[in-house]
Amino acid sequence: MKDYHFNLFYSDEDEGYIADIPDLKHCSAFGKTEEEALREVLKAKEAWLESARANAKPIPTPHFRPLIYQVA
Repeated sequence: MKDYHFNLFYSDEDEGYIADIPDLKHCSAFGKTEEEALREVLKAKEAWLESARANAKPIPTPHFRPLIYQVA
């Protein structure tokens, strides 16, 4: 199974890194370092999926691909 793509970027406003998973609505995390943001978003992903399963909500299949990976 393909895994979910995540975005990781530095936020000047927050003075830290933000990671999010576009396929999972509102699934994001913050960290002072890139590694911390990644660890936290992976925890958020597991919590998101666990909550969806527990509440019989649909789980989207991974499909997001950044524009740089799309072939014309």
